[in-house]
Amino acid sequence: MNLEQIHILNFKNIPEKTLHFTKKINCFVGKNGQGKTNLLDAIYYLAFGKSYFNPVALQNIKHNEDFFVIEGVFNKADKREQIVCSLKKGQKKVLKRNGKIYDKFADHVGLIPLVMISPSDQDLISEGSETRRKFIDLVISQQNSQYLQHLIQYQKVLLQRNALLKYFALNRVFDTDTLTIYNEQLHNLGTEIHKKRSEFIEEFNPIFQKYHQQITGNSESVEIKYESQLHEKLLLDLFTDFLQKDRVLQYTSVGIHKDDLLFEINGHSIKKYGSQGQQKSLLIALKLAQFDFIKKQSGVLPILLFDDIFDKLDADRVQQIIEMVNNATFGQLFITDTHEDRTELIVKQTNLDYEIFKISN
Repeated sequence: MNLEQIHILNFKNIPEKTLHFTKKINCFVGKNGQGKTNLLDAIYYLAFGKSYFNPVALQNIKHNEDFFVIEGVFNKADKREQIVCSLKKGQKKVLKRNGKIYDKFADHVGLIPLVMISPSDQDLISEGSETRRKFIDLVISQQNSQYLQHLIQYQKVLLQRNALLKYFALNRVFDTDTLTIYNEQLHNLGTEIHKKRSEFIEEFNPIFQKYHQQITGNSESVEIKYESQLHEKLLLDLFTDFLQKDRVLQYTSVGIHKDDLLFEINGHSIKKYGSQGQQKSLLIALKLAQFDFIKKQSGVLPILLFDDIFDKLDADRVQQIIEMVNNATFGQLFITDTHEDRTELIVKQTNLDYEIFKISN
């Protein structure tokens, strides 16, 4: 899988740009604020139909413009795939594959295997459980469309159950039969989602640990623990136990939408006890494991995006990453950096084809 070229119009701070890429390493270098990260985000947009950094689609349109267009030409198994994503103010976002408009964006997920590694990944450690659920759901959904459909349906039914609880409170009524219908639907969907998440963590942990050992030289041990209320009880039983609480809160307080991931280093929470360098290494290992998992599931080398990856990493850990890149584990890479000389010195060590793009407004 590789991106051959991209054309961008009015996306974030990019008025218009067309770039052609090498199959191996592509580097965007320039001062901060010039649009390096926005170029990576445009590539990400083609894979997922949304921004990695800003979920508000309209805010991705360049200031004082009415629309944006991102067009990319990919080569997947020697087949040309043209992907176009566009948005005009006042209209719905449009995603097209080879000229055909998708009815549902979810149908596109998984076509372009891609992994982004960014300083904003720190949110996986510092932010709340929703951020970590989105991570696990994205990884599984890229190669399991049924899982994605279960997630979408679960969220729809959850909204309906919450609306019903609010209706009960406002009108001082209660209807067990209607609530039971939603409970059973959420139980069936939630049980399947919980099962897939459990299976994923069991398969993912050894891959994650392998990459962390390579980056750190076996100096630390890490583990991901999956926390879920469904470990101990069926969701239907939880709904019974927490019925009165849900009625008071007027929303659903139990279910797989409360699941979380706990990242541990040497048996302790990395959020509480990990240094900045340890957290950075864990996050890189997490994303490289995501890459490896998707590669195994799809049989395709995903595109890998490194945004400012060499910031805050010591030379030894950078070298470990470069050696992993050099052993042909990875396919096409995109890297951003503020120092052209440093970037060129690093990529030369791989003995792979590379292209350096100087980015400036």
